[in-house]
Amino acid sequence: MNTRKSVVKKQGKATAAVKPSTLKEPEATLSSMYRKLSRAWGKQHWWPAETPFEVIVGAILTQNTSWTNVERAIASLRVAGILSVEGIREVPQPKLEELIRSSGYFRQKAQRLKNFVAFLDARCGGSLERMFAAPTWRLRADLLALNGIGPETADSILLYAGNHATFVVDAYTRRILERHEAVGAGAKYDEIRSLAERALQQVRPLAPFFDSSTGERRPKTHSRSAMSTTRRSPLTQIYNEMHGLLVQVGKHYCHKTEPKCQACPLGSMLRKSN
Repeated sequence: MNTRKSVVKKQGKATAAVKPSTLKEPEATLSSMYRKLSRAWGKQHWWPAETPFEVIVGAILTQNTSWTNVERAIASLRVAGILSVEGIREVPQPKLEELIRSSGYFRQKAQRLKNFVAFLDARCGGSLERMFAAPTWRLRADLLALNGIGPETADSILLYAGNHATFVVDAYTRRILERHEAVGAGAKYDEIRSLAERALQQVRPLAPFFDSSTGERRPKTHSRSAMSTTRRSPLTQIYNEMHGLLVQVGKHYCHKTEPKCQACPLGSMLRKSN
């Protein structure tokens, strides 16, 4: 039997959608991406929030909308004095819907915020600290069991609010990795997440190296916040930074149509035929 086919068979679905010619190549691609982007752009200060609960609210509200719309909704909650577990628990749902209207699908999202607080109260006595003390695999399963919380939202809550070492996969990440042939078009969410986690476990945080002589413009980052500067493990920090860096690539270069590959820091990694 062909050795590579035997390995793929043993690995199962986790490697089924990986396209390049060797099993190590996709992981090398991701680790190279991290080094290039981290050196070029530095820290992204994501997630911009003052408390873990604000991260959770943002993760739920950002579904199917832009971050600008989410910022307006969060600002409304803050002005109303209910950007807290207690506030969301006590506010009447019609008022909550009106406050988060700018985020779109506001009725569904208001219900999801209420559902999360009800879960927190029932399972953890209303304590985020108790919730985040649970093992990652168990808490992830509990979050995924909540109506309206999918893998991306659950992993965003785990990584950015709870400092659990899990990688967040979004549409930008998928698009970039497909174009660089690190994953195939049919790759499942957890396949991509597992690939990224394997690739990034061996890398180390890097200091940025800005070459002012090139005149290259770097994407604007968010301002520092309590949550973006909180102390994390090295691995959690790398997952945090890599996701933020890929978001910048997706927003500014790796567009769905008419990508700007020549200007992108990752452009040199593409095959010439692309």
